[in-house]
Amino acid sequence: VQLQASGGGLVQPGGSLRLSCTVSGLASEEYSIAWFRQGAGRERDGITCISGSDSGVYYADSVKGRFTISRDNSKNVGYLEMNNLSEDDTAVYFCAADSENPGCTDYGRGMDYWGKGTQVTVSS
Repeated sequence: VQLQASGGGLVQPGGSLRLSCTVSGLASEEYSIAWFRQGAGRERDGITCISGSDSGVYYADSVKGRFTISRDNSKNVGYLEMNNLSEDDTAVYFCAADSENPGCTDYGRGMDYWGKGTQVTVSS
């Protein structure tokens, strides 16, 4: 199983970015996809998750209303649309997948498979 996150970069406050997570080695619709982030000196936190077949979505309060998670099961790709970014959103963002927990239950406690992070920097 491999996950590859992409789309990070430098953006000004108030700007937007879209991250992608390409998943290989798992059957589509049978795994949840989550995004975590880790800022400098902080713990890694789960911020959003999308379930497998019914695509239920869950958001941490810190990103609710600004971030949107989605997935394209035909391509085995997950997306994270981030809007109205602030400097507090600066972090390394990780995508993760879990075939044992397709419904995102307690996803913040950890996932089975992880990709390498992609840096998101929000700065003027």
